[in-house]
Amino acid sequence: MTTVEVRVGPIRIGGGAPLVLIGGPCAIESEKHALRTAERLAAIAAGRGVPFIYKSSYDKANRSSVHAYRGPGLVEGLRILRKVRDTLALPVLSDVHQVSEVAPAAEVLDVLQIPAFLCRQTDLVLEVARTGKPVNVKKGQFLAPRDMKNVVDKILSAGNRSILLTERGTSFGYNNLVVDLRGLADMRELGYPVVFDATHSVQRPGGAGDRSGGERKYVPALARAAVAFGIDALFMEMHEDPDRTLPDGRPLSDGPNMLRIDDLPRLLGELVAIRAAVGA
Repeated sequence: MTTVEVRVGPIRIGGGAPLVLIGGPCAIESEKHALRTAERLAAIAAGRGVPFIYKSSYDKANRSSVHAYRGPGLVEGLRILRKVRDTLALPVLSDVHQVSEVAPAAEVLDVLQIPAFLCRQTDLVLEVARTGKPVNVKKGQFLAPRDMKNVVDKILSAGNRSILLTERGTSFGYNNLVVDLRGLADMRELGYPVVFDATHSVQRPGGAGDRSGGERKYVPALARAAVAFGIDALFMEMHEDPDRTLPDGRPLSDGPNMLRIDDLPRLLGELVAIRAAVGA
């Protein structure tokens, strides 16, 4: 089924356009790190002919522990994302958690993301939709794929048709997620581009007690399967050293499921070949 084409600056998503990569570190660490990482990821993507959107969060408001690192916050985080966008001429994406964040975020971001836990928060969804910016909605771990129709209808009610729908796994008992690839087809039937989040799909929510665990080793296999299934964009959080700690000793946000950047060139080459083979 052909989906609506969503434009993010010069990048086309869906409607038969090439596969798009969305990614970056889970949470912003510093301006220097963001610029260095974005530049490296953009170069790798360009080398494989893959359009790239940089993602990093200014605030991870849904961390397991009150002591966990959340990012630099709204003001400083948006300043850094603006710097990345303007310096490297890259579209940028981040997630918003509250209605009060939407207006300032829309001044900087090319795509506003609704986190999975908040995909049913009507006021937030409508406020984001009213910006007119492309909206990427993560499917809640607790929702059936077809239930995303209600989310789509909320966004459409605000006059916004620039909708991306992201699969990120479904809760399967305690501290575990599974991916049912049939959900990609179910969401595609709603008529909008489908994104697969290969890194959050291997997360083990709360699996490390005061933080989430993850199984990074499965990211490449799930990414290959999703591209063969015909997704429009691939979302992966990536870091040069996902297992390191911050200077204050705290672990990185979602470190156990982030892909090592060194592993991206080979994987992206495989994904481009799969995409060409299936003719998606």
